[in-house]
Amino acid sequence: MAKPLSGTEYSIVFPRITTMKIIILACLAAVAVAAPQVQERVVELLRDERVVNEDGTFSYVVEADNGINTAVSGSIGAEGQINQEGSYTFILEDGTQAIVSFVANENGFQPQSSILPTPHPLPEHVFELLEIAERQRAEGIVFE
Repeated sequence: MAKPLSGTEYSIVFPRITTMKIIILACLAAVAVAAPQVQERVVELLRDERVVNEDGTFSYVVEADNGINTAVSGSIGAEGQINQEGSYTFILEDGTQAIVSFVANENGFQPQSSILPTPHPLPEHVFELLEIAERQRAEGIVFE
């Protein structure tokens, strides 16, 4: 059985617990006040057109007042899949408009845009080495 606290022990333990609770409450209040105050902007749709056909083909165009636009059409592919072709645009942080055009078919998603990263061009000597390797293969030279 637990022994009840005497008056002196109670007066030592109680202020510590109360102080700890006050500190925790103050920390929670500080976190709540420091949280960013985000004001959400309501985006209005300016255009929303959708067409869905019974054969699986479709098209849609959506335009919002914040600069986001998309237009996509879908058609049946050679292997029964739905191929898609279209574009979408949005506004970058610097205020310019980014446009991405794409095709999605049996060869996968193929985007095209000036905002997409591109690999560095190969140095000229790489093309020379590829030509040398091709000549060696044609001559029957094999390296193991």
